[in-house]
This record gives sequence, structure tokens and C-alpha cells, in this order.
Amino acid sequence: MSRPSARVPAVDLAAPQLYLSRELAALEFNFRVLAMARDASVPLLERVRYMSIVANNLDEFFEVRVAMLKHHHAYGSAAPGPDGVPSGELLARIRSRVLDLVAEVYAAWQEQIRPQLEHEHIHILTRRQWTPRQQRWLQGYFEHEVLPVLSPLGLDPAHPFPRILNKTLNIAVVLKGRDAFGHKGHLALVRAPRSLPRIIRVPTEVSGKGDHFVFLAELLQAFVDLMFPGLKVIGSYQFRVTRNSELIVEEAEVENLALALSEELLGRGYARPVRLEIAEDCPQAITAMLVQNFELGEGDVYRCDGPVNIIRAGLIYDWLDRPELKFSRFTPQLPASLDSSLNKFEVIAKGDVLLHHPYQSFAAVIDLLRQAAADPQVLAIKQTLYRAGEDTPLVDLLVEAARHGKDVTVVIELRARFDEEANIRLATRLQEAGVQVVYGVVGYKTHAKMMLIVRREGDTLRRYAHLSTGNYHQANSRVYTDIGLMTADPEIGEDLHKVFQQLSGLGPVIELKRLLHSPFTLYRGVLARIERETANARAGRPARIVAKLNALNEAKVITALYTASQAGVEIDLIVRGACTLRPGLPGISERIRVRSIVGRFLEHSRVYWFANDGEPEIYCASADWMERNLMRRIEIAFPILDPQLAARVYDETLANGLADNTQAWLLDSDGRYTRAEPGDNPPYNAQQTLLERLCP
Repeated sequence: MSRPSARVPAVDLAAPQLYLSRELAALEFNFRVLAMARDASVPLLERVRYMSIVANNLDEFFEVRVAMLKHHHAYGSAAPGPDGVPSGELLARIRSRVLDLVAEVYAAWQEQIRPQLEHEHIHILTRRQWTPRQQRWLQGYFEHEVLPVLSPLGLDPAHPFPRILNKTLNIAVVLKGRDAFGHKGHLALVRAPRSLPRIIRVPTEVSGKGDHFVFLAELLQAFVDLMFPGLKVIGSYQFRVTRNSELIVEEAEVENLALALSEELLGRGYARPVRLEIAEDCPQAITAMLVQNFELGEGDVYRCDGPVNIIRAGLIYDWLDRPELKFSRFTPQLPASLDSSLNKFEVIAKGDVLLHHPYQSFAAVIDLLRQAAADPQVLAIKQTLYRAGEDTPLVDLLVEAARHGKDVTVVIELRARFDEEANIRLATRLQEAGVQVVYGVVGYKTHAKMMLIVRREGDTLRRYAHLSTGNYHQANSRVYTDIGLMTADPEIGEDLHKVFQQLSGLGPVIELKRLLHSPFTLYRGVLARIERETANARAGRPARIVAKLNALNEAKVITALYTASQAGVEIDLIVRGACTLRPGLPGISERIRVRSIVGRFLEHSRVYWFANDGEPEIYCASADWMERNLMRRIEIAFPILDPQLAARVYDETLANGLADNTQAWLLDSDGRYTRAEPGDNPPYNAQQTLLERLCP
């Protein structure tokens, strides 16, 4: 039984020193991912993949978070977050931490990963390592496959600095001598078109045993003199610019959101620069010229001890069939109740079905939709799509259902960041097939993951629902952990019907019986349940909260958790990414523990559990406890009503995660993470445990 904490002096729980920076907390996650790249117990090619993930995350961090922070700082509109750090100071702190991260990434590449790849006969060749035969082949490749598509640009008053596309590879070249027009040595730029592969695989017949790769940048620098005949190349230096990629469409002022987004996407690649990555050995004069042309400052420059596009190293993971250097394969299982030969509707009508991805197969969702598309008794299908992937069979089935005469409505979120173009194409395809496509609600991204199937059974209509914590994305379902629920519960079906009606018909505020619905009831529902646990603790009753989230930064939720901790509520939070709450502060959060799990799979499921005085409540959700999810998005939290399934969700997502002592990281009150260690206990890996249990 929880006991109230001793009475402590009143503390301002909104005080800035009680909160961590959202941006710095998001950045810290990448150090935990990088630790996987440096972990010798992780298969080697997986370590390459983790390093590539860090580079990709850092790109997005600059494209969105840093870009918006710099924008607001420049215009004096950057209000400090709950941590109270002014934008100028925050930008300085971000730079300092990014410099640490960049240094660690390249140290891991140069000192650990590349040497170990060499040991496994996977060679990432530099010019100094080329054999004469490789040199001849690579020169031939350059002359026949690369040079014809290049357009080197000499810089002079008649050839001003060109537009450089976001995140593309470029080479700055210093030349000496006179060109054909009598001009003396000058500077030139070589832009690598996106049509060129960023890594070239050298044929086995040229290199012999093993796999041999060359970065495109290495190739361009090796044969740069062939691009400037008659001139002497003094030096060549890689660089890459990152630009603001946040789309800002004034939705209330446009008549056609899809058209407006399409037009803005055309300019995304040339938006304002926010970061310049450049070779470690680039002279200061060249760096200064680039900084000036991109209208950046010295504080926006990041020097790289290796390829500026190190993210491309991840390509070799896909190219190489070396199972011994990757995580062991597994086959996601179908629940026994959903055997492929059974009628899915009959199964779900008998009782709810729980799916835990990636351990259990996403094929169950596809099979349900396939049966619905072909079943003459199915009258309507409604579904949300946030990120679906362009090759998903779900879209084919929705098209098929519409062609079979069913009423199909799909809510597509066009503003799903970095998936905007794919979603516009998806919407067009569905509309052409006769599907009613809705773009959501102006001002609110539709992030909820839900499907509703209406089926005639005798004289009645019955609703079948699928709700999930993750996207309808088949590829992601193999690498993200998510919870899905198939149910025929009438109240959940009725709630979903109302939500879809509101999304498509823009109706009034609705009252739901089972679901928590953002931006209406989810926020206050979470706060109410935290406050209920607080009241139970003060009354001497059992009180506990366990939540699994991707991120936590909403200030009032954190304040409520601090208050609950002070009252005696025991709180365990499994927060994969950014957490701005400070655990373990005496008299404030000493009953709160925060951990992050970084493993083989991306922890993505959101689960909220409340002790509720012996009658626990458990919800799975599409929403994190973030301001945007709770207030500016369409989100759904759904209860697990079946006691056995509720116990399973608690065991597999919460208890299992809290037991992990090999892949978990523990957050301290200063914002530092330390890796959990087994100590005297047996090693316990939460994800591996579920693989062994659910994928025998």
C-alpha cells in the first residue's frame, strides 16, 4: 500500500528548474541509439544501421526542431519552454551537444565499425586503398556512368553561387591555371545529382574476395581533375547543407489543402539553410565562402571526419546478404484464434483479439480487410491513414472494396511529416477508384489509427473495429512494437462511428462512452486519472501509475505527476525518447522512475495503466503525453476491456519493460541516462523475451 510522503514545504511545481529542455531531451535519445552502434554484442551490420539511424535522426532534428527554433529566435517570437531557457542560450547548448554527438559518430565509424567491417571482408575503400585494377575500373565507371550527368560550375561574376538542394552531396573544388577564356584559377562546385548512387559496389571480378564499396564523394574527389581538363586541382572538399523542411500552410486560408501542400513541397528543398556539414580538412577560406553564400554563421558549421553523408553507409545493410552479421530472422505469428482458414468476423464476434507487433503478424489486419473487401455482407469501411507506405496491400484492398460497391471512406493525413508527397499520391489513387477521401480537420493532424467495418448480419448491422498504437504500415510493423485490438464491442463501435462522422462531416463535439478522444477528452481524461491516483494515495489507498510512451513533455501532465508523487503515488514511466520530467527530486519526484528502452525494435506502443484502487484501468493509444498530441491532433486512446487481454498488455509492455536490465537506460534528475546493468540478477532483455515467447 502506498503511503503519503512526509509533509514538505510548498514548492512551485511550474518552476523552470523542475523541467528539462524538450530539444536537448530529444537530442539525448540519439546518444542511446549510438550506444547500440558501439555495442560489440550487437551484430555488425545492425551497428551500421544504428549509426545511419542516428545520422537520419540528426537530419530531421535540424530540419524541424532547430529550423523552427532559429526562425522564432530570429523574429523574436521564441517563447521559452517550461524549462525557461531563452532561445539563444538553447541554440548554444544544442550546438555543444551536437558537436559531441558528431564527434562520437565519426569516432565510432573510424575506430570501431570500419575496422570490424574490414575484418569481415566488407571494405569501404578510400582512394589510398584502391588497387591498380580497382582504380582502372572505378575510372571507367566514373567516365561512363558519372561524368556524363555532372555539370561542374565555375564561380565568377557570370556564374553566381548556385541553388544547392537540401541534404545533397556537393564538392567544392579549388583550381589553378587559366581556363579556355583566359580566366585565372578560381573556385568551382560539383553537385551530385540524386540520380547517382551514393555508394558504388565494386564487382567481385575486379576486387576478388569480399565485398568492396566506394562512397560517391570519394569517387568524385579522386577523378575531379577529369572534370576540369587543363586546370590543376589544388584541393576538393565535400559539403552538405541542411534546410528548414517544416511546411507551413495557412490551412484556413486555402481552398484546396492537397494543392496548397503540393505547391509548397516544390520549394521545400530550397528553404532556408540551418546547418552546413563540411569535410574536416576544408580550409577556412572555403568554409567562410560557403557560410556567406548560405547566409549562415560559424556556429552552424559542423566538420566531419569522414563522409559528410555518412547516413548512406546504411545502404550496405540492405545490399549484403550476411545473416550472420544481422539479427536472427524470426517469423511473426498469427494468434491461434485468427487462423487464416477462419472467418475473421465470427472470431472477433466471439471475443476481442489482441495483436502485439512485431511479434505477431500484421497480416492479421490485412486479412481482415481482405475479407471485408470481398464479403457481400460488408456495407462500409472507414479507415485512417497517417503513414502507410506506398507499397502496402491495404490500399489495393480499399480500392477493391470500393469497386465491389462498398462505401469506403479514408481519412488521409496529408501533413504527416516527410510523407506528404506519398500521401498526396495515395489520396489521388483512392479518389480515382471511387473512395471518399477526407483530409482530416483544419488545424489538427489526424494521428489516430483506426478502422471501422460495418456488416449486415441478419436484420441488424454490426460494427467491427481495429484500433492500434501504430500506423497501418506493413514494413514498420516488422520493426516497431505496437499494440492492435480487434473488437466487436458495440460501445467502441458506436464511439468510432461518431469519430468518423465528426471527421468527415465536421460535426459538433461528441460524447463517447469508451474512447478518450483528443483534442476533447483525452487530455482531461489523463489528468483526471492522475488526480484520482493522487486522491487515493492521500486517502491511504493503493495508488500507482505505469505508462509507456514515446515522449513526455506536456507541462500540466508533468505537474500532475509531481503532485501525485508528493502524495505517495508510485510512478513508473517507460519513455523511449524525449522526457522533460526530472525524476528523483527530493520532495517532488522521488517516487517517479523513468527509463528508456533502446533495442532491436523501435518501442512505439503507448500504454497507460492506473491502479484505480484495485480495479485497474489500462488504455492503449496513438498519443504520447505531449502538447501536440493532447491538444492539436486527432488521437484515440482505447481501453482493453477483456481482463485476460488487459493482463497480457500489462505483462508484455509494462512489467516486461520494467524488468529489462540490458537494453534499458535510467534517467536521473539532471537529465543524464545511464545504462541499466543486471548486477546480481540474471540478464533480462524485454524484446528478446517476447521473441522467445511469441515467436517460438
